[in-house]
Amino acid sequence: MRAGKEPARDQIELSEVMYALSDPVRLEIVAFLAQRGEQPCSTCCVDMPKSSLSHHYKVLRETGVISTRIEGTRHYNSLRSDDLNTRFPGLLGSVVEAIHNRH
Repeated sequence: MRAGKEPARDQIELSEVMYALSDPVRLEIVAFLAQRGEQPCSTCCVDMPKSSLSHHYKVLRETGVISTRIEGTRHYNSLRSDDLNTRFPGLLGSVVEAIHNRH
């Protein structure tokens, strides 16, 4: 998996973020990263084929929800909390809280 394009902070669109967060698998990834911070793809909390997981990471990355850092052959993902909170104050916190409350 190559790290794809990530939008600049001012190019993150609410409709795209909401689309990315509309999928239960992507919500689980967001909750996982919110709880644990930056994580390599290999430690993901969702058990599914690597190709499917890569698709979900790609959607999250290209909509500005996560950032991917490459170190050697490993890809580390983290939430773009500062960028999202600047663009849409309170959105990420509300989403993460709602995810935790449903369990």
